[in-house]
Amino acid sequence: MADQVILSARGLSKRFGAITVIDDVSFDVNRGEVLGILGPNGAGKTTLFNLISGDLAANGGALSLDGAQLAAEPPYRRCKRGIGRTYQVPQPFGAMSAFENLMVPAMLSAGLSETDAAAHCAQVLEDCGLSARANTDAGKLTLLDRKRLELARALAGRPKLLLLDEIAGGLTDAEGAELVKLVRRVKATGVTIIWIEHVLHALMAVADRVMVLNFGEKIAMGTPQEVLQDPEVRRVYMGLEA
Repeated sequence: MADQVILSARGLSKRFGAITVIDDVSFDVNRGEVLGILGPNGAGKTTLFNLISGDLAANGGALSLDGAQLAAEPPYRRCKRGIGRTYQVPQPFGAMSAFENLMVPAMLSAGLSETDAAAHCAQVLEDCGLSARANTDAGKLTLLDRKRLELARALAGRPKLLLLDEIAGGLTDAEGAELVKLVRRVKATGVTIIWIEHVLHALMAVADRVMVLNFGEKIAMGTPQEVLQDPEVRRVYMGLEA
């Protein structure tokens, strides 16, 4: 039903010169679900995120959040409207503490007062397992804690749509499992999530549906089980013959 759709993309396209990176991609994301995005390197996954967050402008197509068009909205306005994201390589304010890093989106994106923002950020740090690192400079955190902080910063802005870009990338299996548990807890709060991930088992453990891109084109969409059995996905993504 239309009222279940939080994000809608129709015919999205992005070109860099003569190279088409996103080619006529259409999809809907339902409220409260986790949509996983798979694809080999260069498939256009992060470019798609950049179109949703406003870091890049599309060459064609339409994108709407809760039925309102996003085409003319700059990134900061999209944050205020409820789109939060993480980056594959964490990008904290290195000289600021973990707590201070969260205060920025809590006040600027979520629009909270300083007092309310402080209480909100303290709770997000606890939820993300970072309470003991609250006063540590972000640049001194371990990779796992920087990944946690990247997610915590996005959550501090109170997003209704969260874009996760390879949140488990570069971590050990045990560390990745901790991040999967955290993403599950975020999902349980009702936040809608779109998740790019190369760690296949991590994504499949949480995603409700999966979309697969190849050379900028959508080649499959369905439940994780349906997608894994798709002959084209097996050929393109897993290198297996149908």
